[in-house]
Amino acid sequence: MHPLEELQFSTTVAKRAQYEALALSIFGTNILVRNESHATPSDHEYLVTVEEGVPVSCTCPADARFDGACKHRVAVAIQRPLLDVLRCQQAGEPPGADGGQSQEQRDENRTPKAGLP
Repeated sequence: MHPLEELQFSTTVAKRAQYEALALSIFGTNILVRNESHATPSDHEYLVTVEEGVPVSCTCPADARFDGACKHRVAVAIQRPLLDVLRCQQAGEPPGADGGQSQEQRDENRTPKAGLP
């Protein structure tokens, strides 16, 4: 299931999560979201907590004040490759270069063709 399907949010929040200049980066076991749309982006940095691939909370005032997910949580949910890398990091597994499976994981899951090792 896609992380967006786990969240409830308004159309306005969805639009803002997409058009505002939100910079996302892994910060420990969380995602740091910095709103570059503001004149002082450093005053608009928030940590989004992710559990089992779903952004469950944010340190911004809107997440505590309003019902539903804030734009920061929605922006994180949109970035599935970033969530995949974070999931691997939280599990202590090396992520693949594209955020997917590592070569070792692909080799383990590969079904050999008949007659091949």
